[in-house]
Amino acid sequence: MAGSGKFFVGGNWKCNGTKESISKLVSDLNAATLENDVDVVVAPPFIYIDQVKSSLTDRIEVSAQNTWIGKGGAFTGEISAEQLVDIGCQWVILGHSERRHVIGEDDEFIGKKAAYALGQNLKVMACIGELLGEREAGKTFEVCFKQLKAFADNITNWTNVVIAYEPVWAIGTGKVASPEQAQEVHAAVRDWLKTNVSADVASVVRIIYGGSVNAANSAELAKKEDIDGFLVGGASLKGPDFATICNSVTSKKVTA
Repeated sequence: MAGSGKFFVGGNWKCNGTKESISKLVSDLNAATLENDVDVVVAPPFIYIDQVKSSLTDRIEVSAQNTWIGKGGAFTGEISAEQLVDIGCQWVILGHSERRHVIGEDDEFIGKKAAYALGQNLKVMACIGELLGEREAGKTFEVCFKQLKAFADNITNWTNVVIAYEPVWAIGTGKVASPEQAQEVHAAVRDWLKTNVSADVASVVRIIYGGSVNAANSAELAKKEDIDGFLVGGASLKGPDFATICNSVTSKKVTA
């Protein structure tokens, strides 16, 4: 069951960049020719969101990489959804494996973050994915469904949600899930949504792949029917490469 949503590519810049390098990257993105039928979003570090928002073409939307679980206040070091909306941010990435496994955020905490962000009119890229040991133990679906359930338990309207499947063993390692491995998980996630949420949500929600996606492998991955786009890490820091990944939607159209 292929999804019916528009192709989607997000660029997660992570903890990278300076004012100068980001100015160059924005310039490259502004100069890029992007296919019309792809939604494109980039996620700079918090302190550069305003710079990017004020200089980047409106063709590309802007995301944060994280947000606080509720209203702002005495939470040192945190950024609230209201603050992100105030500076014109449209999206936020939640549940990324680095937040889960380096920072220690758990499923319930992430699910509640998603609900609060959506309630403040931020759109959400909801990340799921298994560790290498979990894949080798045959627990890929179990782990992904558990993470997905934490989102589903807190989300009532999926209109502004994109699901990003990112096998942790493929993030920044140069190892990429094969198109077949990625498709298998994406199809299972869509089936889980159909069974546990609704057939409409399963059809409409974009399920994107992340994990060492680059300009060389994106076209092959995009051909798979349940891969609705990408969440890109390192390659999103190179404007021309990121544009190539965005334009891999042409592979999707050829397959269709």
